[in-house]
Amino acid sequence: MKVAVLDIKGKETGRKVDLLDEVFAIEPNNHAVYLDVKQYLAHQRQGTHKSKERGEIAGSTRKIKKQKGTGTARAGSIKSPIFRGGGRIFGPRPRDYKQKLNKNLKRLARRSALSIKSKEQAILVVEDFNFEVPKTKDFMQVLKSLGLENKKSLFVLGDSNNSVYLSSRNLKRSEVISSSELSTYKILNANNIVLLEGALEGLQSNLNK
Repeated sequence: MKVAVLDIKGKETGRKVDLLDEVFAIEPNNHAVYLDVKQYLAHQRQGTHKSKERGEIAGSTRKIKKQKGTGTARAGSIKSPIFRGGGRIFGPRPRDYKQKLNKNLKRLARRSALSIKSKEQAILVVEDFNFEVPKTKDFMQVLKSLGLENKKSLFVLGDSNNSVYLSSRNLKRSEVISSSELSTYKILNANNIVLLEGALEGLQSNLNK
């Protein structure tokens, strides 16, 4: 699949690159996509939630009333879960939410997500660019030239570029990552994917295994 390479002004450079059908034009596997997105969201959870159970509540251990003759249910501790301020029954405990997926399934999920975006014509290939100094204004001009100023966009770089990254950091609708950070969730979460020319070779060789 041939795609025209654009410059940062949104104009065609006259060059075309070949996007592999094995990466950008497969039949999407929806279940693989679901599992990969589910794993990504699970890994965002800290798992530090905790509530005190009756054994951890500070309070008196004396029997709060006599066993019989009160006309109410017997009660032995003020820390009982049935009383206000008592411990919580089966409360949350710290846990690790990480899930394991094999590499082949994760590659399939990313190829499926890229194929979905390719079918929607939401993938742009732009020649490599850089800024002399980080400026949000310059990055916004690139977005405007590409017609992405009001859309959620994901820029994928071949190598980490500090000036481009810092220029985009204040923009809520745009994210800049390196090709090694690309995930199924990030692909699907963006309206448009902007692949820099230098990222293509490594991205395609990594996913086409």
